[in-house]
Amino acid sequence: MAQGEENYTEVSAFLIVGFPGLQLEHFHTVAWFLFILYVTTVVGNLVLVVMFALEHSLQKPMYIIMVSLVLSDVGFTTVALPKLIARYWWNDASIGFYTCHFQRHMIHYFGSLNSLIMLTMAMDRYLAVCFPLRYPMLMTAPTMTILTVFSWLVAHVFPGVTSINFTQISFCGSNEIIQAFCDTLSLTALACGDKRYLSGASYATAMFILLVPLGFVIFSYFCIIISLFVAFILGRRKTLSTCATQGCIISIYYIPRFFVYSAPHIPNMQMTSDSRIATTFFYSFFPPLINPFVYCLRTKEIKDYFCTGLLFLSCNLSGHI
Repeated sequence: MAQGEENYTEVSAFLIVGFPGLQLEHFHTVAWFLFILYVTTVVGNLVLVVMFALEHSLQKPMYIIMVSLVLSDVGFTTVALPKLIARYWWNDASIGFYTCHFQRHMIHYFGSLNSLIMLTMAMDRYLAVCFPLRYPMLMTAPTMTILTVFSWLVAHVFPGVTSINFTQISFCGSNEIIQAFCDTLSLTALACGDKRYLSGASYATAMFILLVPLGFVIFSYFCIIISLFVAFILGRRKTLSTCATQGCIISIYYIPRFFVYSAPHIPNMQMTSDSRIATTFFYSFFPPLINPFVYCLRTKEIKDYFCTGLLFLSCNLSGHI
């Protein structure tokens, strides 16, 4: 083997490092935390799905968006967390070459899908607040269903572009992914040769799927704020309350992602591995965890449904005593 070829062994598998600074004695504690996080997230979101399916009064355009977001959150969490749990529970850091690429594609697929869901969510609130009389005609349940299905299909395009670019490169040398899961930034760092085109194309794709929906989100909420006074006069506080809830979720989704994706491309803005992983972990897993609780506490119809269910259960239990 020539001297220059020693470090160019083709990579057949990757290693998920996770948090580089985490000591071995804390692995099981972290694994239990991640397992509880996963179960809580999946169960909480699936309870909402079942509730939407059973209660006909919740089968409205706004709740169709919620169901779409809930299913996307369950999908993302299921793609990302089990391998990370195995990494800390059994110290199993290895992930196959093609499995890693599949995980990367699905991670960014659900990220793109969430961005399109946020766009649809903002459009729904914009029409509800700014065009209240026309809203029932413009945003019907069939219309929202079509928009939702369209989002689930189109979201594959954006990670698909990066997947095509990855088929044209090879990986060599280190196979350690300094991240909680396989993603584009981490895999790009392990690619052979000149990475500028791959890095630039990936960044451009990420910014497009983030900033284009965000532009409409900002525009829509600007219009909503202008309509704030009128809405309060007309007594549409429930609509504005829903806007505040969705605004918080949208902010948590967009702002941290922008910093993580932009840090490598902005001079003097460097993030350490631990801070980048912690930020990614926050915006990836915190919203799916809190979304069911936020919607249950902030949405009157859901609270009423829960209260009715608890009252019915209480009456049945009293009758058997």
